[in-house]
Amino acid sequence: MRPIIVLVSVLAMSSIALAQVKPGSKQSLYNGNQLKRDPTPGGPAPAHDVIGAWAGNLVPQRLEVPPLTPLGQKLATFNHSEPMVGTGQSNDPANTCDPLGIPRNLEGSGLLAGIAFASMSDRIAVLHEYQRIWRYVWMDGKHELPKKFDTKDGLPSRWYGYSVGHWDGDSTLVIDTTGVSEQTWLDKPGHPHSVNALIEERYTRVDHNHLQMVTTVDDPAIYTKPFALTKNEYRWIPDQEPEEQICVPSEVIHYMNIISKPSFGVSENPK
Repeated sequence: MRPIIVLVSVLAMSSIALAQVKPGSKQSLYNGNQLKRDPTPGGPAPAHDVIGAWAGNLVPQRLEVPPLTPLGQKLATFNHSEPMVGTGQSNDPANTCDPLGIPRNLEGSGLLAGIAFASMSDRIAVLHEYQRIWRYVWMDGKHELPKKFDTKDGLPSRWYGYSVGHWDGDSTLVIDTTGVSEQTWLDKPGHPHSVNALIEERYTRVDHNHLQMVTTVDDPAIYTKPFALTKNEYRWIPDQEPEEQICVPSEVIHYMNIISKPSFGVSENPK
């Protein structure tokens, strides 16, 4: 029962259990789900540098999604979201610990928003707190985004797609990603996407200690126009040590079978 109790506690008390604390202090960085204001800019932002660990609001700001195309409306009917993970009435990929993909992993399962960046000679590694996911963003100017996926002459789609990046001015890192598997959702509400969707992440370091993020989606097969999906704000935490927040399938199975399904009257042996 211990894994079940732990899982339920995380789901019910996410803003407490997942809060990140300043070294040497018992005061959380969070006020509810929002990152507390920090009046200290820490000096000007260094040029072409977002390297380090960042703590963000636990739940990003979700923006208005435009109307779907007929194909998008059809795909949306297959995605059944829920207000809380594991209530037995959803096919949310998070319920089975499936990879969340991009951009959804930027909001974790709706509970986490820790992110870090590490520099390499020709790329940047983006490290996500939820599921301890890492991915490469090619910065050498030699890599181009693929054009075809899941075809005989194309590349296979991937959970986190293919990414290239560049700098817009001195302070904004732009990451473009495509080829993300259609098995993933754009966000927790269950908005679908095609494998050809172009996902853009813009990380603007407004000063030394603060980072702003905006994600946009351009997917003409599914949506009637490009749109901004989410926004978030991050605080630079140089000695950040994120919690090991991993979705464990065996714990989810125990939770679903012992708590979730019975509470919704779902029988293990339906007649």
